[in-house]
Amino acid sequence: MSYDPALNLVYYGSGNPSTWNPKQRPGDNKWSMTIWARDPDTGMAKWVYQMTPHDEWDYDGVNEMILSDQQVGGAARKLLTHFDRNGLGYTLDRGTGELLVADKYDPKVNWTSGVDMNKSSPTYGRPKVLDQYSTDKQGEDHNNKGICPAALGTKDEQPAAYSPDTQLFYVPTNHVCMDYEPFKVSYTAGQPYVGATLSMYPPSGETHMGNFIAWDGKTGKIAWSNKEQFSVWSGALATAGGVVFYGTLEGYLKAVDAKTGKELYKFKTPSGIIGNVTTYEQGGRQYVAVLSGVGGWAGIGLAAGLTDPTAGLGAVGGYAALSNYTALGGNLTVFALPQ
Repeated sequence: MSYDPALNLVYYGSGNPSTWNPKQRPGDNKWSMTIWARDPDTGMAKWVYQMTPHDEWDYDGVNEMILSDQQVGGAARKLLTHFDRNGLGYTLDRGTGELLVADKYDPKVNWTSGVDMNKSSPTYGRPKVLDQYSTDKQGEDHNNKGICPAALGTKDEQPAAYSPDTQLFYVPTNHVCMDYEPFKVSYTAGQPYVGATLSMYPPSGETHMGNFIAWDGKTGKIAWSNKEQFSVWSGALATAGGVVFYGTLEGYLKAVDAKTGKELYKFKTPSGIIGNVTTYEQGGRQYVAVLSGVGGWAGIGLAAGLTDPTAGLGAVGGYAALSNYTALGGNLTVFALPQ
């Protein structure tokens, strides 16, 4: 959650509806997949924005809400920026909920042709879903192939960072597509309530499964993008020194130039990094620390010893090669910056 003390509003996102078979839950399924602005004293919602009505792909909306103050169109605006699992980066006025930007932050996103930004349109703010990738329109027991992004999203829970110096957001992303076959499922207390079989893989004609990007939230454009073999599943850290840090699933801690993305330094930690890079000061010296230990959705095959390609909701097959690059473990690695 994020909080604006001046507006006295708390911001958060809601998750996906069940089941993953959209035929079993017609309608928009409000208010799933929604950004909420709520008064913490009264509990009343001031505004809401539903990003993916009637979710058909498990693109839940719980990723972080980043607050910034920037100039938009020559005027100072209080902004909220959110990188959703659905592959769209959103910028809204955090006081009013006005939608300012909704654009793809991975060029391979294909389930939608974009969001209707015409304020006079009856579908203003809604994504335009392409029938070819609609698991609802194709129906139950149909294997919908080549949907981008995969269910783990263009970004999952790995948090992005914002630099007020560059006015760019630094986003760890998944460059992954999927096949998705929904089927009818019955609810049983204490049991998974999914109703879909998935497989995951890189976009057609490509081999890398991740990008670390710099994003301009005012224009909805990628400023620069660095390819990574696997999804970038760590959090990002932006510093006032013009350096941005992130970790890779192979276990590298990387430092890159905030303006250009040029790699400045990397260090191989003992295990894959899915933790968040942090910095602190002690005794007048600055330190950077990261916890490594492969796991999470992308690393579930290695972490849990799974071999069925469709296990882990399709992630096991997609990340099968990860075991060739890293091993299990839990280690805290701390670096001291030069004096």
